[in-house]
Order: sequence, then C-alpha cells, then structure tokens
Amino acid sequence: ALSCKGRGVCPACNGRRMAQTAAHLVDRVIPPVPVRQWVVSVPKRLRGLLADPPQAVAALTRIFLSKIERLLCEAAGGSCGDDAPAAPRPRPGAVSFLHRFGSAINRHVHLHACVTDGVFTQSSDGYSAKFFPARPITTADLATLTERVRRRVVRWFRMQRFLDADVAADMLARENSGFSVDASVRITLIDRDVPSYFQSLEHLLRYCARPPFALERLSIRRGKDGRIAHVRYVLPRHKAANWVGPGRGRKSTRPGANGVVELSPFEFLDRLADLVPPPRKHRHRPPI
Repeated sequence: ALSCKGRGVCPACNGRRMAQTAAHLVDRVIPPVPVRQWVVSVPKRLRGLLADPPQAVAALTRIFLSKIERLLCEAAGGSCGDDAPAAPRPRPGAVSFLHRFGSAINRHVHLHACVTDGVFTQSSDGYSAKFFPARPITTADLATLTERVRRRVVRWFRMQRFLDADVAADMLARENSGFSVDASVRITLIDRDVPSYFQSLEHLLRYCARPPFALERLSIRRGKDGRIAHVRYVLPRHKAANWVGPGRGRKSTRPGANGVVELSPFEFLDRLADLVPPPRKHRHRPPI
C-alpha cells in the first residue's frame, strides 16, 4: 500500500497504523477477559520535561503500570507489594500508549493504558495461566493510586535532577498537585467483540492509538486575496465545553454546536511541528 514513510502527522499513515494496531491487539494479543482503560496526566510543570528526555517517559510508564499492577493484585485478593517475590506473584496484562497531543492540536503529554481488569497466575504445569478478576474499582482506590504515582514520579524527577528539592517538596505538599488518574472506561466480555460498537475493545484501542488530529475536522478560511487566512479545527463533541487555552472561541450558532480552534497558518504549522514524535521510539509498548 502507498505510504509516505514519514513518522509525523500524515493522516493516511496514522489512520492505517491505528486500525492495524487495534486489530492486531484484539485478534492476537489481548485474551478474552475484561479490559479497563487507565489514563494518567501530570502537572504542566512536568509535561515539558516528559516531551524531551526519553527516560522520563519510560519512568512514567514503569511507575504507572507498576502501581496499577499493585492495585489490581490487591483488588483480586492477591499480594503484589514492592517486597513481594517477583517470580510467583500474579501479573496483569497491559499495553500503554503515549499521547503527546490534546484534543485541540496542542501539546499535552499523557499516558493511556489498556489493562486486563484482573491478574493472571501461572498454573502448576507452567504452560497455562488462570485469570482472577478484580473487584470494582472505587473512588478511594483511585485516590490511593494517584497519591502513589505522584510520590514516585516526583521523587524520580528529583533524583534525576530535573527538579530541585524546594520545587519537589512544594509539589508534594500541595493538596491538588496536578496529577490525575481516570479509570472510568471498562470493556466487558459482552461488549468486547460487538462490531461498530462504541464500547467494543477495538473501538477503545483505536481511540488509544489514534493520530493527533482528524482530517475531517480540519478546514481552512481564505482571505480576499485568496490566501489561507485561518485554519479551523472542530473539537470533538465531548470536548466542546472546555474553552480553556489560546486560540479557542465559543461557537453557539446552533444548538449543540462544537467548539472551534481557530489558528493562523503559522500557528497551525507550529502546533503540528510540536506534535511530531521523536524518531525510532515506540508509540505503544507492553509493561516494562
């Protein structure tokens, strides 16, 4: 098939990669068990640091997935603490997706992870595994997980000298530190393989592996001289109420109208250049 061989923001290549990744994970990787999406976002003070050094992204992925694993082991009735032996302990299945973009074609580094909603234990024969589902995740569980992730991530940035001691102490002392964890999306076995269903597993994986922007939401406005004056990007319907950030305007010409990001041509190119991923780096990965 035709491919531009680029790594940037080509809608055709990114759309094909999204579909192929989701189909491969559903058909060949993820077993028939419930799957939950976990999303973590970090304070704005740390997002710029995550965008450049690759070891920062690897550390966030490792810390986030390890804390999810600990929570799922506890929710399934097992023990996966830091002092638990590594070999026999239960393990979940997971694949993570790094997003360097937000819904408004803006830089927003955050992490999505599709994790089995339970843990696997190795059977006595050593060739098969048994799945233990986790109990429902509560608000208290999310608060505990967020606090664990916050302390580990801030400590890592402090040890790597990306933050000084005073800034790290200030971030840990604040009640609202900017860390956020969401786990509201769960795919059950009943909904997993329903074709064209918005709650199917393949739909969720396509969402996680999606490109930075959708071409059908993009349009241009030309000036009287025929040159491009503005580039308009329509926000997704569930993001239309968020009017925070430069370049956003409230468009309420019809009931239920979406928000619109309106940029000059140079502002649009600047945002696209900021979203190009670094070379030779995976956009999704298994647990580290």
